[in-house]
Amino acid sequence: MEIKKIGVVGAGTMGNGIAQVAAQIGCDVVMRDIEMRFVEGGMKNIETFLSRSVEKGKMDATEKDTIIGRIKGTIDMDELKDVDFVVEAVIEDLDLKKSVFKQLDELCKPDVILATNTSSMSITEIAASTKRPDKVCGMHFFNPVPLMRLVEIIRGYSTSDDTVNTTTELAQKMGKTTVEVKKDSPGFIVNRIMIPHMIEAIKIVEEGIASIEDVDKAVKNGLNYPMGPFELMDLTGIDIAYFVTQYFFNELNKENKWVAPNLLKTMVRAGKFGKKTGGGWYS
Repeated sequence: MEIKKIGVVGAGTMGNGIAQVAAQIGCDVVMRDIEMRFVEGGMKNIETFLSRSVEKGKMDATEKDTIIGRIKGTIDMDELKDVDFVVEAVIEDLDLKKSVFKQLDELCKPDVILATNTSSMSITEIAASTKRPDKVCGMHFFNPVPLMRLVEIIRGYSTSDDTVNTTTELAQKMGKTTVEVKKDSPGFIVNRIMIPHMIEAIKIVEEGIASIEDVDKAVKNGLNYPMGPFELMDLTGIDIAYFVTQYFFNELNKENKWVAPNLLKTMVRAGKFGKKTGGGWYS
């Protein structure tokens, strides 16, 4: 099946980024969220990113307008009934995702692949809420979507080879480098490796061993990472780091290494989630 029209459920940071890269490869896009203010915010982010690209000479104004013209924002789920592929990018709430997939399963054509952008949750459990578990997979983009090259393609228990191949081809057409996660496991590849780094970084600060600034400086200059763990959490969301840590603890035998440091809990309780709230590890 040729993919000409893509549905994106969620117009937040990840959703609008996915909508943008889909439109940039010539697909028509329906970007849906629950309130028009979220849709408008997503469209504004796309406009801002593309305008910067024009300023930098990476595209001209006509191309920018063409890309934006391919994206339709809506609060009506029925607008997704004729799409060829769907990417879900709602908040990391398993019950909400299962509800969305149940609705998509009833609404979309039977041959349409339903992909989730979850960073850590069980593809198998999400797929079980549909009558097409073979056509459900993980398609985990990274933030910011237009700039980050990696997409993790994750198999659920019933995900077919055709679903994996089609999703992989679509991601590669978007200019992404893909990796296949052959077994559905919490955190997949990147978060399974990254979260322990974040936990230890917070513990180092919590124990008074080094400052936030020096931990980030050490990681960037000693490990050659482009960002330190605290800078990364401020960008992607301190609340997301906390949620994933909790999810790992519950799913991976409640091992002590997955226990969230008190300092991380305190930041979340204080509403300091990073850039999206205007305050985090770095104010």
